This record gives sequence, structure tokens and C-alpha cells, in this order.
Amino acid sequence: MKNKLWIPRILSIIFILFLSLFAFDVFGTEASFFQQVGSFIIHLLPSIILVFILIIFWKKPTYCGLSFIILAILFTIFFKSYTNLISFILISFLPAFIGLLFLVFRNKVNTKV
Repeated sequence: MKNKLWIPRILSIIFILFLSLFAFDVFGTEASFFQQVGSFIIHLLPSIILVFILIIFWKKPTYCGLSFIILAILFTIFFKSYTNLISFILISFLPAFIGLLFLVFRNKVNTKV
């Protein structure tokens, strides 16, 4: 593969889509339509933040990697994913791993082989 930086980019897009799936659980409640839409938007906030980070730092893998690692730490604290191993792996470990991939592959892009 010529540009390995696409690996963490694609993984981050897949992770954002996966995280966005959890927002759809609000439509099973018996709240009004506007309450459901408001809850849906609130549930999408982590995904929206990740999309903005990915767009802003698309060509700056160092900043993107550090941002994903910081968000992984914040997800661990805010969502309390440390209480369950599967939750920790899905919610906190994956963005940290993607952030590490951004940091590992950043030097591979700048050097010519």
C-alpha cells in the first residue's frame, strides 16, 4: 500500500459510523417527535466531534492521532467504559488504537521509500 495513512482514516470513519448506530435507540421510546429528535442529536454529539476532528486534521496525522487518544481517555471517563471489558474495547480502546495508528503512520508519509 502506497499511503498507509489511509488505514487509520478508514478505520476512524468506520468507528464513527459504528458509534452513530447507538443514537438510533432513542426512536424506540414513547417520547414526542421533537424530544426524540433532540435526544438523537445529543446522542450523535460524540460522532459529530469525531467527524470535525477528522475533517480539521485530515492532513495533520499527528494532531489527529493525539486528538483521538485524548478523546479515548475522555470517553473512558465520561461513559464509564472501564466498568465492562467489552464496552472498554469498543468505546475507549478503538479510538486510542486509531490514534496510535495515526501517530505510527505519520512518519511513513513524510519519508520517501
